[in-house]
Amino acid sequence: MSNQPEEDVIGKVYDSRLMGRLLRYLRPYKWQAGVSFVAILLKAACDVMGPFLFKVAIDNYLTAKRPEHPNWLARQLSPHPAAGITELAALYLAALLLTYLFEFVQTYLIQWMGQKVMFDLRSQIFRHIQGMHVGFFDRNPVGRLVTRLTSDVDALNEMFTSGVFAIFDDIFVLAGIVIIMLQMNWKLALLAFAVLPLIGVVTAIFRKYVRSSYRRIRSAIAKINAFTQEHISGMTVVQLFNREKRAFHDFEVVNRQHMVAFKDAILAYALYYPAVEILSTIAIALVLWRGGDGVLKGTVTVGVLVAFMQYSMRFFRPIQDLSDKYNILQAAMAASERVFQLLDTPTEIVNPTGSRAVPQSGRIEFRNVWFTYQRLDEDQKRRAASANPEELAQLGASIEWILRDVSFVIEPGQTAAIVGHTGAGKTTIVSLMMRFYDIQSGSILVDGVDVRLHDLKQLRQRFGVVLQDPFLFTGTIADNIRLGSSWITEEHMKQASRDVNLLDYIEGLPGGFDEAVRERGATLSTGRKQLINFARALAHDPKILILDEATSSVDTDTELLVRSALERMVTGRTSVVIAHRLSTVQRADVILVMHKGQLREMGTHQELLARRGLYYKLYQLQYKDQELPRFGFEPTATLVGSD
Repeated sequence: MSNQPEEDVIGKVYDSRLMGRLLRYLRPYKWQAGVSFVAILLKAACDVMGPFLFKVAIDNYLTAKRPEHPNWLARQLSPHPAAGITELAALYLAALLLTYLFEFVQTYLIQWMGQKVMFDLRSQIFRHIQGMHVGFFDRNPVGRLVTRLTSDVDALNEMFTSGVFAIFDDIFVLAGIVIIMLQMNWKLALLAFAVLPLIGVVTAIFRKYVRSSYRRIRSAIAKINAFTQEHISGMTVVQLFNREKRAFHDFEVVNRQHMVAFKDAILAYALYYPAVEILSTIAIALVLWRGGDGVLKGTVTVGVLVAFMQYSMRFFRPIQDLSDKYNILQAAMAASERVFQLLDTPTEIVNPTGSRAVPQSGRIEFRNVWFTYQRLDEDQKRRAASANPEELAQLGASIEWILRDVSFVIEPGQTAAIVGHTGAGKTTIVSLMMRFYDIQSGSILVDGVDVRLHDLKQLRQRFGVVLQDPFLFTGTIADNIRLGSSWITEEHMKQASRDVNLLDYIEGLPGGFDEAVRERGATLSTGRKQLINFARALAHDPKILILDEATSSVDTDTELLVRSALERMVTGRTSVVIAHRLSTVQRADVILVMHKGQLREMGTHQELLARRGLYYKLYQLQYKDQELPRFGFEPTATLVGSD
């Protein structure tokens, strides 16, 4: 598989399969698309009328000798020169007004459709991303997914608004000019078209260089976005270690790549347009030379010569525009390939058909669970699903198991603590409870039913989770506690805040629960953010509470507030605590000791100490020297780190 970044992929200029999928987004707006297409066709017809009207005026009214066989339009006009010219002037003005009208219609409808298609496509992408399982986000950087929603959709919008329909406009104008010129004088027409092969060669060279430049521009923009996001997010570290100068130098390198690529594209355009202008001027000169000679010999009328001059000048403008549309179309094809690749990524965690409501008790059971984050092929999945423990262990050479034959039961209302070294599988266990991932072998039962048979929404409603790193969204404190759950009343929200010792702080704010929260809670301390997370979990009244290193990042005062709130939080619900403080681990009803993906020991604090096994050794290493309270407080050392 290629390691080339997706932004570097150039893509085809036209892919019928991708275009077919893109055009499906126009189906809800087919009437608007049809009207736009007709408006483009009529506008093109009005665009090519001007020189022809000049030809009729000159040949029929402004020269001494009138044509022996006047065309259809000339026969409809008045035989009097003054009246006939007035009628032609009125037709010319009408053509201009109609051109304006049709251009307004097509521009408005095309832009309107473009915005509608962008809205629909972005909604589909975002909904699809929401449905992806957590493992998908482990493999796909956030910046890449944001680019799919922004830059790539913008490229597709430009194709709809300035690409496909504009190409039809240029093609219709070119076709009209070619037909009229060939009908008026095919010899002069072929002479005017004689420079087209040279324009084709120049255009091919131009496309080659612009194609390379645009690829480098896209790549440089992606690097600028990634670099800026990373260094602004880590600005504290940059300033702490005095890395401003080095960071600025690195940014200059990336920024210069973008500038150089853009300068190359500008140079290509600066050379291309004058080249086309010179060739088109040569074509006009050839028409003037041969057409003027024909006028002197009487084989060409003055009106035909004037019309040819005007048509020749108009003929090469759409050709230049088509070169721009080429780049738009190419960028859109590359963007559509990336977008559809995302949309075609299957959702691995899906709701089962015929899922039913399950009574909530809070019981959790793992039965011989084997799990790996490694992506398995179909053969490996089939073998893992049907293998016995010995066979699964033998697959270890090709599969890196995170959990190995893990079995345990947490009864309703129990508080269970999961301890073990970093990488032992603690956080993985709670992720599997909520079916963020699917296991390869065994079964996980919540309330007596396999999680794969639960409705995902109802399953996850059973859980309240407080993570080590508190995450808040832009909005208000109330928004972050409710998190979209409209059934949580204000009184319920206040009670949850009171239970976690946060209500006094919130009511002391100028806005109370309506106090604004910035991105990720930037204006709040880590402790306050964590307390809001506790209030959020409690307000949703979960049957099962998950605390994953929930107090490891808070200060001592906040920890005391949290500790006094924990007893109220765990009452009446099943609780799973990962690597919590010593006091919580000791008071747990059951402690699960994980080591290298295996459940090595299980029991109460005193039972595990009495066995003098792995837990006893961990206790000796981590806690023995800190068993006595210091400064009047309980011990606060953590047992292990998080996964």
